[in-house]
Amino acid sequence: MSARENGLPDVVTAPNLPDRVTIWEVGPRDGLQNEDSVVPVEVKLEFLDRLADAGLTVLEATSFVHPRWVPQLADAEQLLAGLAKRPGVAYPVLVPNERGLDRALAAGVEHIAIFASATATFASRNLNNTLDDQFGMFEPVVSRAKAEGLAVRGYVSMCFGDPWEGAVPRDQVIGVGKRLLDMGCDQLSLGDTIGVATPGQVTALLAGFDDVDRLAVHFHDTYGQALANTLAALQAGVRTVDSSAGGLGGCPYAESATGNLATEDLVWMLDGLGVEHGVDLDRLCDTSAWMADRLGRPSPSRVVRALRG
Repeated sequence: MSARENGLPDVVTAPNLPDRVTIWEVGPRDGLQNEDSVVPVEVKLEFLDRLADAGLTVLEATSFVHPRWVPQLADAEQLLAGLAKRPGVAYPVLVPNERGLDRALAAGVEHIAIFASATATFASRNLNNTLDDQFGMFEPVVSRAKAEGLAVRGYVSMCFGDPWEGAVPRDQVIGVGKRLLDMGCDQLSLGDTIGVATPGQVTALLAGFDDVDRLAVHFHDTYGQALANTLAALQAGVRTVDSSAGGLGGCPYAESATGNLATEDLVWMLDGLGVEHGVDLDRLCDTSAWMADRLGRPSPSRVVRALRG
């Protein structure tokens, strides 16, 4: 069943919404890296092609993290060598350090992302660093990338809650984020890594930044708040939202975590609000249903389930 046959939502605008939103698709990287088994590179390449066909213009393609830590993305060089890049589509990749940047530059990438932590425990466990010393690892990556003409995004994990430390102080998150922006990151994505945020907390955090236009949001749906949190972010001035086709991905740090905000669910909400995004929902649902078949399980996306059964 198509979205139109099922009855597209009536457009009812809410206050303070942008005319258009950029959807930053993380399924090929953040989604697939959480799979138990390795997805063949041929399937990954077709997935990227299908997502581009659906109208998505930012596709986070892969990661240059050491294969020992993320074996699901050990084929990063092979994938990028086989990728037929589309005009008007960006293919950012994640890099953890200078060695990752070396690999990315050799592969001819034009857009990278680095990932930082808002908490000391996660910085130690995930980055093998302290909360303060992590910036010493990022500075040469950002400066070299900018010198090479690359666009740079900074991720901040654990912005609202940490499974070891609990609630994260707002000023601590803002401090980490501003240091990444001051370092030269073009954009900052604030991540609710374990999916505990609520809309009021989102609004309060975003109010602590001077230039909301440079911010993006990355929500997980553990407690069913991802769409509500996204709406709060849009009303606060955010214009870029991270999501994952079919709701791919998960969070290993929270029990019952349902993973990333599904791109289809986001598109359905934006359509109902009259916010432009450029994505063909039917093609996107077909793509997510196709990928779910290859993974051997139903898509977690509520919209995919409603439209494709």
